[in-house]
Amino acid sequence: MSVSVPPSAEPTLWELHRAVSQLREDLRGDLAHLAARLDQVVTQDVYRADQRATEQRIGAVEAALAGLRGEHDQVAERAEQQRREDQAQAAATRRLVLSSFVAPLLLMVLQLWLVTQGTAR
Repeated sequence: MSVSVPPSAEPTLWELHRAVSQLREDLRGDLAHLAARLDQVVTQDVYRADQRATEQRIGAVEAALAGLRGEHDQVAERAEQQRREDQAQAAATRRLVLSSFVAPLLLMVLQLWLVTQGTAR
């Protein structure tokens, strides 16, 4: 059952008071919620300053990385050069060993052969 209120009927003062009180409570809750959200918001100036600081840190990291990359390339080039020098040294050592041991051995074999050829006649 619903009671119809004639259009000319005005609310009582008590109803107006309750409505205003309810609006006031709703407004307080909304303002408290908004204040809680505003605590998490920063100004544009602070945001821009933070972005600039972040970009500077990223730039410093990129510069350091470029320096490390250059150092790495230099170290790799020195290692490659050292490897080539070591290979050349190893080849020279092999030639020295060959000439130090094989050449006298061949001369001895040649002398023995000449001695045997001389006595065979």
